[in-house]
Amino acid sequence: MLTSKQRAYLRGIANTYETVLIVGKGGITENLIKQADETLEARELIKGRVLETSDISAMETADIIAEKTKSDVVQVIGSKFILFRQKKKESQFVLPKSKKKS
Repeated sequence: MLTSKQRAYLRGIANTYETVLIVGKGGITENLIKQADETLEARELIKGRVLETSDISAMETADIIAEKTKSDVVQVIGSKFILFRQKKKESQFVLPKSKKKS
């Protein structure tokens, strides 16, 4: 689970990213989940978009894809969403540490 500081850090990075995952009227299919999983494995941080023709909202889409790919929803704004799944080894992202309460 990401902290608010980590989410803010990832949002800043994703701001320059292109949308790589598009959900249309076909909704969330097995091929879409597979594409998201493979892209998360390669990039760790991806941006997606839900078209107006889709029957499902961006929030619902992000939640479902995140659950099936074991990733975290970083942000959902309008029809766009950002997902993150950090690699166990050789991650390109160094997330800010959360402060421990004493």
